[in-house]
Amino acid sequence: MNQKIKRGIYRHFKGGQYRILNEVLNSETLEEAVVYQDIKNESKIWVRPKKIFLEEVEVAGIKKPRFEFFKDEEIESWEHQYKRALADYQNLLKQNIKEREEFVKFAIADFLQDILPVYDHLKMSIKGLSDTEGKNAWALGVRYVLKQFKDVLENHGVTEIKTVGENFDHDLMEALDGSGEKVKQEIMPGYKLNGRVIRPAKVIVE
Repeated sequence: MNQKIKRGIYRHFKGGQYRILNEVLNSETLEEAVVYQDIKNESKIWVRPKKIFLEEVEVAGIKKPRFEFFKDEEIESWEHQYKRALADYQNLLKQNIKEREEFVKFAIADFLQDILPVYDHLKMSIKGLSDTEGKNAWALGVRYVLKQFKDVLENHGVTEIKTVGENFDHDLMEALDGSGEKVKQEIMPGYKLNGRVIRPAKVIVE
């Protein structure tokens, strides 16, 4: 059979559409065959003898081609598929970079759960000191260490949640007592890491 099958999209007499991929030969019989792909489900690849592919069938008393040429395969469609695949790949790379950045930003969260209580205890050690006590060398030394501690935490994206005098915020705080909207007292400081709450502040409201 010398008839060459035109490349493009063909419509089966039952309505399905298929893309011609190639013409091949059966290695045993040398029979010509057509390889084609389902447009709706591209994972489905079919092989049919060329003679049967080109034959006519009778439907309601009318003869029509089993496969009828429908339209040319648009070159732009392949280019579009390439661009879409490239865009998907680039988006995947961006997503991976974003996920890595997120991991780096919050990788120290568990470590902070261990170190922040030490910071809190240092602050408590000088809280409520009298003016005279506050001028002692040890108190001045603790304040200096606290400043260094705070600077290091801030450099790593850790900020303390403002509480006393602020409106109560369910996303940032946990009320231990009271039923008002204003924070009256802070019982335990809360912290955010790069804008994400890692420990809510425990407060009393009024």
